[in-house]
Amino acid sequence: MVNVLGIDEAGKGPVLGSLFICGVLIEEKDTSKLKKIGVKDSKLLTHKKRIELAKEIKKIAKKYKIVQIKPEEIDKAVSHDHGMNLNWLEAHKTALIINELNPDKAIIDCPSPNTRKYQEYLLNLLNNKNVELVVEHKAEKYYPVGAASILAKCAREEEMDDIKKKYGNTGPGYSSNAITQKFVKENFDRHPEIFRKSWSTWKNHAQAKNQKKLDEF
Repeated sequence: MVNVLGIDEAGKGPVLGSLFICGVLIEEKDTSKLKKIGVKDSKLLTHKKRIELAKEIKKIAKKYKIVQIKPEEIDKAVSHDHGMNLNWLEAHKTALIINELNPDKAIIDCPSPNTRKYQEYLLNLLNNKNVELVVEHKAEKYYPVGAASILAKCAREEEMDDIKKKYGNTGPGYSSNAITQKFVKENFDRHPEIFRKSWSTWKNHAQAKNQKKLDEF
């Protein structure tokens, strides 16, 4: 019996809300079950279909784990304190998932452009150095990784729904979206807990406000 763990993330780029990393552990023989229900990269599925598949994935999986990384922790990593950056932060959270679920094989969608360096960094964080690692870009082609991408995306969407209920229409949270841009402009200094202050979108508004105060002075 070989246990395979697929790992993927959702919400790396948005200016507001958390980043979610998910690991889905299945028996290798059950990979065909994920294929049968239609698992694929979450970005290729509708919101409704992702929710439907998430329920089925949880039935098939032996275990799964979702890690939430909030804006404050992201900002700390991006500030380059202690030699950290967002990719290395993801590696630490990925290692946490691997160490807890203890697979024979782990397939990871790599956040870094350098897959070899990322794999070496990740391996140093693992308790079991003998686990087989497959670290690739666009690894959602592997069904366990596709399953992880779906659960991570659902967790991200659930958080965004909660944020919208509490704070109003934020849009999807991405800087390229006009609704999100408007929300950031009007609320960047009112709800600090939901913003990634290390993102240029937030910084630009904060700097513009500070400059305005200086000009008035």
